Amino acid sequence: MDVTTHIRTFTAVVRCGGFSEAARQLGVVPSVVAKRIAQLEGELQARLFERTTRKVTLTEAGDRFYARASGVVAEFEDLLASVRRDEGKPEGHLRVMAPTTLTLEQLGPVFCAFLAAHPAITMELALVDRSANPAEGDFDLAISGRAATYEGVVDIPLCPVRPVLCASPAYLAQHAEPAHPRELADRDCLMFSATGTSWAFQSSRGTLAIDVHARLLADDNLTLLHAAVGGLGIALLPTYIAADALQTGKLQPVLPKFAPQENWFKAYVPKRKLRVARVDALLRYLQQHWAA
Repeated sequence: MDVTTHIRTFTAVVRCGGFSEAARQLGVVPSVVAKRIAQLEGELQARLFERTTRKVTLTEAGDRFYARASGVVAEFEDLLASVRRDEGKPEGHLRVMAPTTLTLEQLGPVFCAFLAAHPAITMELALVDRSANPAEGDFDLAISGRAATYEGVVDIPLCPVRPVLCASPAYLAQHAEPAHPRELADRDCLMFSATGTSWAFQSSRGTLAIDVHARLLADDNLTLLHAAVGGLGIALLPTYIAADALQTGKLQPVLPKFAPQENWFKAYVPKRKLRVARVDALLRYLQQHWAA
């Protein structure tokens, strides 16, 4: 028995005051309505209507059932509407995780522009500076530059991280500027803790991985930027973090002939969220309007 259809038919009969009008509104013949009500009564083992040739009225059991059934039907209609919204135009609430510095420097304006372009969407933004599974906190997606894998979560590339090796002129004047990545092992290095104690570079012979000494190990690139400008060592920073200091001469590139290996900022999205319209809209917006 299709219980949902039968309950909807029952509430329609109550609203319309009879089988014929309910049948007209439901787009079926009165005999179908009568059959559904009979099957529902059989399932409940209770008579729901008193029938006469002129009208139907609720029994005591029918009155009790209608008090709850009308709410169930309303909730079901709301559920169907929300699914249709997710499958159609983007609207509703988004829960997003993103790193603090990246959001302050890059993503904050992008998120605001996205919300301005989609007035039917609201957003909750959590700043998280660690690798985190978005599915565990019921988030729609998490943005991160850290390599991670989670069961039931898909990673979607958004934009490349373009790192630059740099140091202050004062540091390079005091210490011999390295001519090859191997020499970094003897220098003071300022390191982002998520990348570990090894830096990778591209050369004519392929990728070079160099283990370096961490003068400062930090989980925040702005702290590393300040340390580099202050002459504490050589840093491998995202270009969007170091750009102003490079332009003003507070920092200068190191080993420009050896390009640091790129990685990607990615969106980590639970598989069950992939076809939600508002999630898809945010992913497409980030891919089109964000360049770190």
